[in-house]
Amino acid sequence: MLRFLYTIAIYLATPVIVWRLFARGFRYRGYFARWRERFGFFPDPGLRDSIWVHAVSVGEVNAALPLIQALRRRYPRAPMVVTTVTPTGSERVRSQLGDDVFHVYLPYDLPRAVERFFDRVRPSLAVIMETEIWPNLFHLCGVRGIPLVIANARLSERSLRAYAPIRPLVKKALGNVGHVAAQSHADARRYRALGADPACVSVAGNLKFDMPLPHGVRERGEMLRKSWGEQRPVWMAASTHEGEELAVFEAHLAVLARLPDALLLIAPRHPERFRTVEHSARNLGFNVTTHSGTERPDRDCQCYVIDVMGAMMRHYAASDLAFVAGSLAPIGGHNVLEPASLAKPVLVGPYTFNFEEITQSLIEAGGARRVQSAQELGATVLELLRDPVLRLRMGLAARVVFARERGAVRRTMVLIERMFARRRAGLNSPSKTKAASIRDDEQVR
Repeated sequence: MLRFLYTIAIYLATPVIVWRLFARGFRYRGYFARWRERFGFFPDPGLRDSIWVHAVSVGEVNAALPLIQALRRRYPRAPMVVTTVTPTGSERVRSQLGDDVFHVYLPYDLPRAVERFFDRVRPSLAVIMETEIWPNLFHLCGVRGIPLVIANARLSERSLRAYAPIRPLVKKALGNVGHVAAQSHADARRYRALGADPACVSVAGNLKFDMPLPHGVRERGEMLRKSWGEQRPVWMAASTHEGEELAVFEAHLAVLARLPDALLLIAPRHPERFRTVEHSARNLGFNVTTHSGTERPDRDCQCYVIDVMGAMMRHYAASDLAFVAGSLAPIGGHNVLEPASLAKPVLVGPYTFNFEEITQSLIEAGGARRVQSAQELGATVLELLRDPVLRLRMGLAARVVFARERGAVRRTMVLIERMFARRRAGLNSPSKTKAASIRDDEQVR
C-alpha cells in the first residue's frame, strides 16, 4: 500500500517533473536531448546479463570509474551499462568510457518506465552509487532477482531526518538490497537506522580514494602555472554554488589588497551558472578571463572562470591551495579528495556533512582547515599564500590521508563477487540473514 501511494504521487508529480526538465533545458540544452530515455524508451541494445552501474552526476561518475574498471577486468564478457541523471554526468561517462559501456539516462521511478529499462538492458547485477533509494526500482530488482548493491554508500544526518516521514517505505525498499557498502562507520550506522538489514551493511571505505590521477595531470598543471607566472600566488575555489561566489570574491579582494598579483581560479558547480559567475566577477571590477576564451590568461587577469567541464584536476595541480565549496552554503560540501591527492592544502566551510569523516580526517591530520565566513576565508588564503612552508606541510599531510585510505574498490569487489557466487548457486535473495549468507559462502566453496 505504501509503494502504491508513492507511485500515485510520482504519477501526479510527473507533469511538474517534465516542466522542470523543460525549464532547465533553456539554461542547459542537454536537458532537452534524449528525454524519452527518462521514461524507459530507447532502442533495445540487445544486451543480456549486463552489469548495471548507476551514478547520478559528475561526482558519482568519478567515484564509480575505478569500480567500473575493476568490474570490466573481473567480468570481461559481461556488457557494462552506466546510467546517470544529469547531462554533465552523461558527458563525463562519454568522455571517460566512450563506447566501452552502454549509456542512457536512468528512468523516472515509474513502474512501467523501470520495467522498460530492465527489459532492454537485462541486468544480472545492479550497483547504485552513494544515496539513490528508489522504491519502485528497488522493488523490481527484488521481483526479477537482480542482486542489488549500494556502493560507496553515504547518508548524512540531514538526509536521515529527511527520510523520516517515509521511513517505512524506504525500509521496505532497502529489503531488496543485497548489500550496503558504506563509506564510513557513521554512514553504516545511519543506513541501519533507516531500515537496512544490519547483516547486509558493512564499511568498505570511499571509492574516491582509489581514483587514479589523470595521466599527465601534474605536467599539465606545471605548464599552466608557467604560463601564468610560477611565482604568482594562485588559489582555487572549486564547485561553487549560488550564494558562495560573492563570499569567494570578497575573500579575493582581501587577498589582492596584500598580494596584488594574486590569481583566483573559480569553477562553478553547474554549467548553467558559468555566465552568471563571469558577469558577477566583472561587475565587481575584477579583470576576468574565461577558460572558453583561453587557457593562458595574461598577467593582468585577477579572476579566471573555469567555464568547462572536466578541467578541475589540472587546475588543482596548478594552484597553491584549494577551497572546496558547497560548504559555505548548507549544501554539504564536495570532494576534498581531489586536491588532497595532489598534495594541495584544503579549505572548507562549516557545512561538510556529505563528506563528514573524510573532511574531519584531513583536518585532524593537518591537511585541511575549516573557515566560517568570507572574512576568515580571505585571511586564511592570504596566510597560506604567504607561507610556502606551511602550504607544503599541509599538502603532504593531505596526501598521506589520501594514500592511507585507499582500498575501497578491492573491498567492494569482494562483496560483489560473493553476491555473484550466490547467484550462480541459485540463492540470490537480497534479504538473506547473516547466517544464510554464511551458509551460501560455504556451499560455493
